[in-house]
Amino acid sequence: MAGSDLVKTLLYTVNNLLQQEKYKAALAVLKGLRNGAVYGAKIRAPHALVMTFLFRGGSLQSKLKAIAQATYTHSRNLALFVFTYKGLQELQQHIQGKSLQSQAFLAACIGGWLVFGDNNNINSQINMYLLSRILFALSRLAVEKGYIPQPKRDPFPLFATLVWGIVLWLFEYYPHTLQPSLQSSMTYLYHDSNVWHDITDFLLYNKPRT
Repeated sequence: MAGSDLVKTLLYTVNNLLQQEKYKAALAVLKGLRNGAVYGAKIRAPHALVMTFLFRGGSLQSKLKAIAQATYTHSRNLALFVFTYKGLQELQQHIQGKSLQSQAFLAACIGGWLVFGDNNNINSQINMYLLSRILFALSRLAVEKGYIPQPKRDPFPLFATLVWGIVLWLFEYYPHTLQPSLQSSMTYLYHDSNVWHDITDFLLYNKPRT
């Protein structure tokens, strides 16, 4: 009974603390750390699972280890970035007494350099993912602000044409310039389909079973 009362008292104390306005900024940074860790794991785990079992050789143990390592790295990095970004943003607002657009940019620049500046596979994928998104966003913003005229026709077909033309040209003639995971995917699609020996590796499997 005493244990139950202790838990109730502890929960009441914690919930009361969470409602305190004076701690809201610090608590928001901590929850950002939590959300970054959870979101990173949810995004990376299924992706790593599929890509590892499709394209990676080795024992089951080595595959599971690779999945766990990729998930941990993504989760940790995103958690640390959110913590750094929100913490620096709150610090700037406290010092300057108001919220400015430059604060978000500076906080994110520092967080990006500290957390995502290490050139590894996980960070490379995340940074390239974001690059494609910000190019789209900046194009829309340029139209919205009037820096470039509103296109008379939908530019998406031209965009798709150039993207696929360039990426396949690079893959066929300069594959070393592409990210390893993209090379693996394209090799499976475009080069492995040129090789077979009988019905088994033509239809049932990509390569002969050993």
